[in-house]
Amino acid sequence: MYNRILLKLSGEALAGTSNGFDAEVLARIANEVKEITEMGIQVAIVVGGGNFIRGKFAEQMGIDRVQADYMGMLGTVINSIAIQGVFEKHGVITRVQTAIEMSKIAEPFIVRRAIRHLEKGRVVIFAAGTGSPYFSTDTTAALRASEIGADVILMAKNGVDGVYDADPKVNPNAKRYDHLTYREVITRNLQIMDHTAITMCADNNIDLIVFNMNQNGNIKKAVIDRNIGTIISKEEN
Repeated sequence: MYNRILLKLSGEALAGTSNGFDAEVLARIANEVKEITEMGIQVAIVVGGGNFIRGKFAEQMGIDRVQADYMGMLGTVINSIAIQGVFEKHGVITRVQTAIEMSKIAEPFIVRRAIRHLEKGRVVIFAAGTGSPYFSTDTTAALRASEIGADVILMAKNGVDGVYDADPKVNPNAKRYDHLTYREVITRNLQIMDHTAITMCADNNIDLIVFNMNQNGNIKKAVIDRNIGTIISKEEN
């Protein structure tokens, strides 16, 4: 069983079928995270901002890439505060740390402080990406996981139960991988995370589990028995 995990959530997953936030989705995530923290597992979270803005839409509106990236970072802060509010309503103590300083609403990101919070059983939510444009929240997840010494990144997907050799929505014969190495991900050009994030995970020997977050109990299942979705690691099992 993993000791310290980083849960990567997409902004779109928080929205469910609605705009902004889906209360049932947030409550379910809160209950699942509460259950695993009560088992002594340390949990950090990185969340995207896709329920507010996506890069391709900003481009269509003629917004500069740097400005669009900062807008996305602010979207992740809104999501992080929403997660914190729901988690604490369910009895999960959290801290939000931002890469862009905004002391009125969150702590600045400090590695040692984040680790101390985790050791005390608090869930730490990392917001505002890396604080710099041109970096995705996938890269943020890989970077923060490396900095805090996480054992694994749980990549919770919205309705996708792993990594396939083709799009299963298009090709009904698409094969799902149970296990891959990071080398295979790169050589097969599998679009799981951006190349920077994949390389960082490989260099720091951090496992990655891609699984469907829409099924209740899957977060706990990914942490405990790992018999779920697709596991990506540095070497073959």
